[in-house]
Amino acid sequence: MGAPSGDLKLFGLLTLAALAIIGLLGYFGAPLVAEASAALAPGIGLKTATLWGFGTTVVLFLLFALVAGDGLLGELPFMFGAFFTFFAILTLLIAWIF
Repeated sequence: MGAPSGDLKLFGLLTLAALAIIGLLGYFGAPLVAEASAALAPGIGLKTATLWGFGTTVVLFLLFALVAGDGLLGELPFMFGAFFTFFAILTLLIAWIF
């Protein structure tokens, strides 16, 4: 009442294929793990991120002001509020990503 020999051959073939795939993933995945750990290492601090965030925000809002044209004076209070919000979010995102 044993299993047919065809099923055992198929099971053995599938086991060898799974082991080969695991071996290939281990061989090619080890450098990827090293790269991922280097990418997750501490990067720039909050002070450097603040400088980059401020510079990026100033450049973008100067561009926004140039594109706004005649509506700049009416939009100025909204731009100031958006500037500080954008600056805070961008600084935290830069510190988190880099």
